[in-house]
Amino acid sequence: MFLIKKKRSLNPTVTLMEIEAPFIAKKALAGQFIILRADERGERIPLTVAGTDKENGTVTVIFQVVGGATMALNSKSEGEYIPDFAGPLGKPTELDGLKKVAVVGGGVGCAIALPVARRLHELGCEVTSIVGFRNKDLVILEDEFKAASNRMYMVTDDGSYGEKGNVCMPLIRLLESGEKFDEVITIGPLIMMKFVAQATKPYGVKTVASMNPIMIDGTGMCGGCRLTVGGEMKFACVDGPDFDAHLIDFDSAMKRSKTYAEFESRAREKHCNLFQKEIN
Repeated sequence: MFLIKKKRSLNPTVTLMEIEAPFIAKKALAGQFIILRADERGERIPLTVAGTDKENGTVTVIFQVVGGATMALNSKSEGEYIPDFAGPLGKPTELDGLKKVAVVGGGVGCAIALPVARRLHELGCEVTSIVGFRNKDLVILEDEFKAASNRMYMVTDDGSYGEKGNVCMPLIRLLESGEKFDEVITIGPLIMMKFVAQATKPYGVKTVASMNPIMIDGTGMCGGCRLTVGGEMKFACVDGPDFDAHLIDFDSAMKRSKTYAEFESRAREKHCNLFQKEIN
C-alpha cells in the first residue's frame, strides 16, 4: 500500500499528489512513468513522474480528472492509501550534452515537461520554456517553470493570460529570428506535438515528443501503446515514451487515442452515478 502524503488542486481539473514510494523515488528520472491503481478493482493508469523527493521518499504525480479511473484517484484524500504504484517504467529523457533546449508544453503535459526543464537547468543548459493552456483558469506550474527556465513564454488560446495563440507562435518566431537550439522537446496533446514537429522540421532542429498512449501492463506485453515511428512499430512503454517527433505518425496515434472514448465516457458516468449514491 502506498500513502498519499500530499494532495493539491492545481486547477479545476488537474490534481497533484505526492505518494510515499521511497524505492521509486531513489531511481526515477525525468521522462519516466509509473502505473497505478486507485483501488483494488480499479483500472491501471500510467502517469509520468512529475518530481521526486529522495530524502522524504516521495514521488509526485499530476493528473487530469477526465475518466472513471482518475475520478476514483481524485476521490482519495491525504492520509489514504492506494494499492498499486509500480515503476519507474520507460526510458529516461536523454539530456546529457545538451547546451540549449526549447521545452514546449501544453495543458496537463506541462506537468511532464517541468521535470525535463528542471533537470536541463540543473545540468547548466540554457532552457527556453514555452507553455500553453486554453485559458487563464487552467494555467498550472507557472512559477516552477520560471524557476527552471532562462526564458519563458506563456500563451493561452483565448488570450486571457500571456500571449494569445498557441505554442508554435513564439517557437516559430524564435526560429525565424535565427535562434539555434540543440533540441526541442515537446510534451502535450497529440495535435499540439504534431504541429510543433511541423514547425521545427524546415529548420532541421532535432525534436523529441513524449508519447503517452493508453497502456495496460507497461512492459510491452499487451501492445496497447503501439505507435508507428519511422514506418516501424514501437511500444511507448518500453521503446519510449520519447521518440523523434519528425518520424512519428501522429495521425494514426490520434486515431488510436479515440478508440476507447466511448468506454471512457461510460466509465466516467458510472463513477459519477456511484458517487451520487454514496452521498445520498
